[in-house]
Amino acid sequence: MGGTSAKTPSAFLLVDLIISLDGYASAEGWPGWWGLEGPEYLAWLEQEGEKGYTFLLGAKTYRLMSNMSREAAAGDPGFSKDEGASLTGLAAMPKVVFSSSLQAPLTWPNSKLVTGDAVEAVREMKRTGTGPLSTLGSLSLCRSLLTAGLVDRFRLVIFPVITGRTGSERIYDGYPDVALQMVDSRTFDGRLQLLEYIPTVLNGPPGSRPS
Repeated sequence: MGGTSAKTPSAFLLVDLIISLDGYASAEGWPGWWGLEGPEYLAWLEQEGEKGYTFLLGAKTYRLMSNMSREAAAGDPGFSKDEGASLTGLAAMPKVVFSSSLQAPLTWPNSKLVTGDAVEAVREMKRTGTGPLSTLGSLSLCRSLLTAGLVDRFRLVIFPVITGRTGSERIYDGYPDVALQMVDSRTFDGRLQLLEYIPTVLNGPPGSRPS
């Protein structure tokens, strides 16, 4: 997945998240995309997949997504046609997995394991211009990269549901204070809202003195 410009800088890092209105990444018992994916959104996802991103993810997301990708490729009826196609397509995408518990070689195709510090590894990837980067899930990794000031764009697609009772994985817990400059917004299928920002990590509320 990529940013909004036609040409993405090679050192570009995007944090890319889908969330419920109340800030959860998923919810128990709900289908993928909360069952609200539509043709405009799916077409946009397909276009984003052609922008040459390397995906960054942690061990938990790797285990979850690689298993789901294999199940979808095997024709698991638990996935919708669109969800299955999206999961299966991830196998062909280049991926960097940060983990001290996984062991090489990784079984999910096109996955590279990095066992060292994720922040320093991504900092070096950006410095050497190895290509545009995007997170895939991995909430703690997203938080660490943002806190370190490495994120160039912070993008959300907000799904119009409140999952207060069933929601899991609160996205913003543990985040620093962050100022957000909006650079893009759009609506998909009359219900999903994309918001894209340039993030600036703050030491505290604007105008406050650092302690």
